[in-house]
Order: sequence, then structure tokens, then C-alpha cells
Amino acid sequence: MHIVVCIKQVPDSREIRIDPNTNTLIRQGVPAIVNYYDLHGVEEALRFKDSHGARVTIISMGPPSAEKSLRQCIAMGADEAVLVSDRAFAGADTLATSYVIALTVQKVAQVYGPVDLVFCGKQTLDGDTGQVGPGVACRLDYDQLTYVEKVIDIDEINRVVTVHRHLEDGVEVVETRLPALITVLTELNKPRRASLPGVLRAARYQPIVWSTSDFPDLDRSKIGLKGSPTIVSKTWVPEPRQISTEMIDGVSPEAIAADIAKRLWQSETATRLGWS
Repeated sequence: MHIVVCIKQVPDSREIRIDPNTNTLIRQGVPAIVNYYDLHGVEEALRFKDSHGARVTIISMGPPSAEKSLRQCIAMGADEAVLVSDRAFAGADTLATSYVIALTVQKVAQVYGPVDLVFCGKQTLDGDTGQVGPGVACRLDYDQLTYVEKVIDIDEINRVVTVHRHLEDGVEVVETRLPALITVLTELNKPRRASLPGVLRAARYQPIVWSTSDFPDLDRSKIGLKGSPTIVSKTWVPEPRQISTEMIDGVSPEAIAADIAKRLWQSETATRLGWS
């Protein structure tokens, strides 16, 4: 079993800034982290490796600094890590990104063996679109299972994977054949901490780096800004909301509950009558 996990190094969402001229994220000087959703994909792949002996390959598209994020996954227990990095890839939207990632999965399959399963995070903290995973699945012609909160079983013999998908009105149990691509939710698992041997291995590990020259069939019109039809027309920072709070005291929990119920009733009645 060969499992590929797609990760992205993203700016820490607590310190994200936007260039008002280009409407793009300012990444310089902003701490970078592994996209939180992607870590749950890494963990699920490693759990299957622990129980069945799978090979786990991590891939990412980004600047050279993204090697740090790949080493973090190696420290967790991944076998190999591939960084696709080239200035020609810069400025890619989800369409261009999914094109490059799909090519990378295909090249990984040629170098390290056929890929049976691909894990992606549901979305990234910076783009927040949730489009790259399904885009990769479409380009690879893989069945896709989105919003997965639990992997029930991966049957290597019959080439079948069964999962729970989280929907707005319940949970859907889905089974599909391998190869497949799964986008995961945070409810799937709890990412592990790196072990000391893993940290030592990661410190010595040098991720494989591929550039445009490593993809002989690459269509340059589909990468970077040229291959990105998405246009951001406007960006803005939402105004902070002012929320008033009030401490309610009472001689007993029952008295406090009665006071809260009275206030809520008065507020709802005033709203219905148009008094507020």
C-alpha cells in the first residue's frame, strides 16, 4: 500500500496580512505552519502504516522554506517527502495548484511505486476554498471522498475503502474502490507528536525537490499566474464587532436561571414587537 499525503505550508492565520495593491497574502515576515487539516491526513496515513506497513510519501508545492514543514512530517513518521518548488509556480490559484499536484502524484507513482490512496486536508487556512483536493482527484480520475470524519476500513485485497462522510443532515457511509482521494476533517483523529528518533531522522533528512525541469510534459500555460483564472476583485478586514457583556449575580443557581429566562423573554418579545 502506497499512500500519498498532500500538505501545504501556510501563514499562521493569527498573523495573516493582505497586500492591498495585489490582493495577495503577504507571506514575508509571517510565521509559517503546516496546514492544520493536512496534519490529520498525515496522521491517518501513519496509522495505517503502523497497522499494515504502508509506505507514506508527503508532497507539497511551495517555496524552499516549505522544506521545514516536510521535515515535520518526516519526524512524525513519513517515509519520503517531495517539494515541488519553482518561481514559475508562484501565484497559482486552486486550478493551477491542482494541476501541478496531480502531475506530482503521477511522478511519485513512477518513482516510488503505484499510488493507492491520497489524503488531503478539507481546506487550507489561507485559501479556505476546499477545491484543490477534488481538483486533484478529477485530474487523476480517482474516486473522491470528501468531508471524511472516519476511515472505517481499507481493504487492500479487494481494493476497497469505506469511510464516514460528515454531511449537514447526518453521516453518510460510503464505499469506493482504490485508487481514491480522501479529504479529511479534524474529527478524523488527533495528530501525534514526533518521536525522538523521528526528530533525529528529520534533522538529517533532505526532501526531494522537483522544479519545472523535472516535468517534461508540463504545460506552462496551466501553472503560476498564467494558469490561474481566479481574480480577487476586493479584499478587506471585517470591522471588529462590539459585544457587551453583563455579569448576573444571584443568591442561588435557580434565581440566576430565572433572571436569565426573564431577560431572554423580554428581549424576544421586544424584537417581535419592533421595540428594539
